[in-house]
Amino acid sequence: MSAEANDKLRDRLIGTWKLISAMREEIPSGEKTPFLGENPTGFLHYMPDGRMLAMITRAGRKRPAGNVATGAEAEGLIRSMIAYGANYECVGDEVLHHCDLSWNEKFTGTVQRRKVTFEGERLTLSPPPSADPLDGKMSVRRLTWERV
Repeated sequence: MSAEANDKLRDRLIGTWKLISAMREEIPSGEKTPFLGENPTGFLHYMPDGRMLAMITRAGRKRPAGNVATGAEAEGLIRSMIAYGANYECVGDEVLHHCDLSWNEKFTGTVQRRKVTFEGERLTLSPPPSADPLDGKMSVRRLTWERV
């Protein structure tokens, strides 16, 4: 694709997006499930300077009982979220997130590829088939966002 097409995609991404669904299609069964629960929460922000930030939380997260989370409570909170920051670039129909900050250090220093599709004011991002970072199952995950 041309530099002009890449710039056009980048311009469409800029802004804040609210997560409306997170569906996973397992490989090879094809089973589809809402992998972050029925009502996950998340925001995705693409900035004009080429930076992005994402934070996503699973539906139904529990608050710690006290002011300081126990080890088990902290583990539950970490395992029920995804968060990272990156420089991004648009190439063809993909956005590449060059991660330099992450809730999971396995992401830090990696490039996260996301196929981009639009339907009206909705944006869907999906990585290539890979192991789900929350449970390790091979799948394709599609996160659908609505412009805020």
